[in-house]
Amino acid sequence: MKTFKKIPALIPAIIILIGINYAASFFHKRYDLTQDKRYTLSDPAKAVIDQIQSPLIVDVFLEGDLQPEFRKLQNETRYLLEEISNYNPNVSFAISNPVEDGADASIVAQQFASFGMAPLPLTVKRNGEKKTQTLYPWATANHNGKAIPISLIKNIAGASPEQFVYASIQNLEYAFIDGFNRILNAKTKRIAVLKDNGELPDAKIADMFRKLGETYSIAPFPMSAVSENPERALRALQNTFDLVVVAKPTKAFTDAQKFVLDQYTLSGGNSLWLIDAVAMENDSLRNPDGKALAFPRDLNLNDQFFKYGIRINPVLVKDLYSAPLSLASGDGSQSKYQQLPWFYQPVTPSFNTHPINTNIERPVRFNYANQIELLNNTSSLEKTVLLSSSILTKLEGTPKEISLDEISIEPNEQDYQAGPQPLAVLLEGSFESAFKNRVLPFKMDSIRFRESAINPSKMVVIADGDLIANDVDSKGNPLELGFDYFTRKQYGNKEFLLNTVNYLLDDNGLINIRSKEIALPFLDTPKVADTINKWQALTIGLPLIFIFIFGVLFFTIRKRKYAR
Repeated sequence: MKTFKKIPALIPAIIILIGINYAASFFHKRYDLTQDKRYTLSDPAKAVIDQIQSPLIVDVFLEGDLQPEFRKLQNETRYLLEEISNYNPNVSFAISNPVEDGADASIVAQQFASFGMAPLPLTVKRNGEKKTQTLYPWATANHNGKAIPISLIKNIAGASPEQFVYASIQNLEYAFIDGFNRILNAKTKRIAVLKDNGELPDAKIADMFRKLGETYSIAPFPMSAVSENPERALRALQNTFDLVVVAKPTKAFTDAQKFVLDQYTLSGGNSLWLIDAVAMENDSLRNPDGKALAFPRDLNLNDQFFKYGIRINPVLVKDLYSAPLSLASGDGSQSKYQQLPWFYQPVTPSFNTHPINTNIERPVRFNYANQIELLNNTSSLEKTVLLSSSILTKLEGTPKEISLDEISIEPNEQDYQAGPQPLAVLLEGSFESAFKNRVLPFKMDSIRFRESAINPSKMVVIADGDLIANDVDSKGNPLELGFDYFTRKQYGNKEFLLNTVNYLLDDNGLINIRSKEIALPFLDTPKVADTINKWQALTIGLPLIFIFIFGVLFFTIRKRKYAR
């Protein structure tokens, strides 16, 4: 009877709890207690999410029997999407297994590949056997009848599973916000790729512009149009394009072409220059004697760059910190590739000194790079060195005969004391015309000549045209930019150039998201192996000892108490 009398007293408590839960469904607050604010959306991310005014559905295809590393990636993806959905209820998501029971895995793989979402084959070890498992680490964002793929992984060749997952999780917020930005603000800015001055062929720049084409409009701009009608060419650049990319020209620019580009810059146009001041290619060494002549390449740009406060000197930068060169040994089917040190290919880490080079995990690889000299002849421009060689650098003048025999020569560190040499420089501010106080190359009727900038602009100059060049496979298909076909190593060229273009086009929010640091705890496998016995003793043996001691004391006290 006493039990039934207590029931009415519980009813108010139950009603109060229900009321609290109901109110919490309308008024609630999430708190991020992590030290790195991992689950707090950045301000640039919020600015993009705020633009979502109608339902946006995210489908995540990372479900099923996952390895522990990918289970962690799945969890972090869910946490991020929950935070986004909580911030803007117009965003909803679902996580599903793309290969349901009974489905044909090969057909599913073909469907994903047709949408640009390549499956990820993994070799896993279970019950002592190695098996191949196919994952689909992708998501799609669906909004107003449009759908775009979003990659959940960030490839790092040769990385451990922990490093692979860490880089992918570090990139998650950027991946989703970049995807939302692409579907909300599709290609509002335009990039011109200059042609007709011996620039890199399309196959060699395909990967970079394929990626940029997801966000920006890309179009070739023939410089031959300048000779036909220079005013119309200038007007087309000024009114149509937000950025000009000059990818490794090999033919000299005419004064008329330079003038058009100069006036485009002074009108507020931005540009990315990838210049080789020395003509030299690795393919030139693949001849019987293994020798080639490196000589200065005159592009007729020295006076223009001088006016902008820099000079690209026709010298080669040799660096003890460099990428290897692959050489074939043996004949026919017996030939093998060897990776040998080649100091003409500097690799430069990013030191997080600017939003452009922040959070780039892999070093950037150069190939026969030249020295950029910063001049003190202008005060209206701010110059920032983005990438430079190491302190163990040597400068070699040209013309110079380069031979593969240099590989077998042990370098003397005392010869490499030139110090860090600028290889990529950012110029920003109000430019002054390189044609000021000069005779103009052509007369302008409808456009006024400008001696100084009407709007500030930005320019990045890189003293290596091959920085943007991707390798191609044996069938001529473009490979990912930064991937070395022979050594199978991945470099950070693509990330660096993506950040560069984002910055030049004022997409600073995307760069700031990429620079967000996330600290993920991973087990130190070697340390675990060394200390496993100690921790097993502490976590299993010590509790058993305490239980045994407690049992003995309890039994002794109980025996004494009841023995009386």
